[in-house]
Amino acid sequence: MRRFPRRLPYVSPSRPAGAAKGGEDQRIDANLNGDPTGDRTIINPAGAANVGAAVIALNAAGQVAPAGSGNIVAYVAANPNARYVTAGLGALANSGRNTFPLGRTNNIDASLAKKLYIRERYGFQIGAQFFNLLNHSQYTGGYLSDVTPFNTAGINRGVFVPNSPSFGQINRFFPSNSRQLDLVARFTF
Repeated sequence: MRRFPRRLPYVSPSRPAGAAKGGEDQRIDANLNGDPTGDRTIINPAGAANVGAAVIALNAAGQVAPAGSGNIVAYVAANPNARYVTAGLGALANSGRNTFPLGRTNNIDASLAKKLYIRERYGFQIGAQFFNLLNHSQYTGGYLSDVTPFNTAGINRGVFVPNSPSFGQINRFFPSNSRQLDLVARFTF
């Protein structure tokens, strides 16, 4: 049997008081290492994909115990059908990295060009480049046809927090990488 020391949950000094109300982004320090970031979740292999849940703390009598109290002996998922369950204080999370898949990439790029020669010395080339030609919505963590860094400032962290109302709704926070068309021209001499 593994014993965990009893400590109060770590609260980041940068988080305003009351910010953790309503079961939203609580950043529970489940592994009790004292860091300000949230910890990994518990994976329920029989749970539905992209469904998350919080936990309910229980005491030895099987009654609901207040969060952070010293008499918590177990946690129960608020939604037993959830695949991702927030680990309670002192719980051992079993998830690894990169367990939350984003959408598949189904991308087709194409380009067309025409060369025109004016005498032997001069040439003119005109063309078009199509990115995501079939215009499939592809919600990924970056851009499909560019290596430019993706700005994550506008992304709600709750999309990855299991007990958040916006959990798993990647289409609300990531770009769909819609079709792009570039016209190009080149004159050689």
